[in-house]
Amino acid sequence: MTEPPTARKGRPRSADADRAILAATRAALAELGWGGLTMGDVATRAGVAKTTLYRRWPSKNELVVDAVAVLFDELAMADLGSLRADIEAVVRQFAGLLAQPESQAALLALFAEASRDPALRLRVRESIIDPQKELVRLGRAAAQARGELAADTSPEAACEDIDIIFDTIAGAVEHRMLVSGEPASPAWISRFTTLLLTPLTS
Repeated sequence: MTEPPTARKGRPRSADADRAILAATRAALAELGWGGLTMGDVATRAGVAKTTLYRRWPSKNELVVDAVAVLFDELAMADLGSLRADIEAVVRQFAGLLAQPESQAALLALFAEASRDPALRLRVRESIIDPQKELVRLGRAAAQARGELAADTSPEAACEDIDIIFDTIAGAVEHRMLVSGEPASPAWISRFTTLLLTPLTS
């Protein structure tokens, strides 16, 4: 005799459906803006039922933040043997992400709405900004291990340094590409890295 099949506790979440939903969200955000984006439209674009969408993301805020956050999951801090190489590599990755029209539209819409919504701003910080600061922490720790940067004087000072380095990199690249509309060329990235490294290593 065979064992009866074990009862399933619910359908497993589909990674393909998640990817389709998040891609549809970014497309809708780029086309319609924050105000025009609806959960129903996203479900239609993704080819899923609205109930499927709401099971995964109960609100538009959560959905849009995750749709943008997944783009940043592709960024990585590779230990290339020097602080300059590490910084240039992550800036190139970030610039490549911002060069995509869909990414530009999604980020601008999300940041504009977050400036008016404290709860959304907190979610952006937790889901996008804080994980990216971890890249700075890893790169800084690798540079310290190589002797390129001095050891931390205190945990508080280390946190402040990480915040400043992150704000400098993110702010400079975003301003150049999203506000000024200029490309982050290899020459610009090299010059920017030199200006950033001078106070860090002097």
